[in-house]
Amino acid sequence: MRLTAPPHEFKTKPRHPSWAEDAEVANPMSRYPKVKRHRKLWTPAWENVWCKVTAEDGTWGLGMTSHGRPVAAVIDDHLGPQLIGEDLFAGEKLADMLFRLTKPYGSTGLASYAISAIDLALWDLRGKVLGQPVYKLLGGAQKDRIFCYATGNDVDWYQELGFRAFKLACPYGPADGLDGLRKNEEFIARTREQIGDKCELMLDCWMAFDVEYTVRLAETLRPYRLKWMEECLIPEDLDAHIALRSRLPWQTLATGEHWYTHVPFQWA
Repeated sequence: MRLTAPPHEFKTKPRHPSWAEDAEVANPMSRYPKVKRHRKLWTPAWENVWCKVTAEDGTWGLGMTSHGRPVAAVIDDHLGPQLIGEDLFAGEKLADMLFRLTKPYGSTGLASYAISAIDLALWDLRGKVLGQPVYKLLGGAQKDRIFCYATGNDVDWYQELGFRAFKLACPYGPADGLDGLRKNEEFIARTREQIGDKCELMLDCWMAFDVEYTVRLAETLRPYRLKWMEECLIPEDLDAHIALRSRLPWQTLATGEHWYTHVPFQWA
């Protein structure tokens, strides 16, 4: 379903444009000059998708996901009709059905976004039917507080908001050669100086690198004590992940944002 959100009016003029509007960020398409400058030059302009699951008594749950019309078609034309009449509380069965139903066209990628929307809507509906918050249905609170970090390159603003950990979007990748490597180091060095030694610093590489570049960048940035480097490689290249772990045993590496289904996580 499409959700029409009320317009949001900004009451305060920004001091400067957000980094996300025009800043260059290394990405999987950076090797192609015509779309290198910004992700919005090549990522699809699909809207978000809302999935509504309705019980027999009219109670409904909502789940949200990304990638617009293609994902909505998977839900409306295929997965949704197959779940009509099923038991809301047969969670393991429903998850298995969704995984197996998508086998003709693959359970990863867009299909996983469709499954995710349905799964979220089912949990929302279970919570409403039982009169319980979903976190209790999942086992209850694990801790009273959780340490949060800010993602992006507007570090001055995040500091004003009180954040003590910052994950930066890496501007340059292999296509930028040694000059890009130098600029990345300058960027990280400035940020480390800005936030000081008592804050955490991480780097999001958004599937932009290969093994060799990741190793060189990690070694260059070692003096700045990155807590982790995130999603450096193309997610499907599992051999490259093994090689990278072997060559950087001292650097914490994070990944999984673009791994779909449970299978790659079991492999890892």
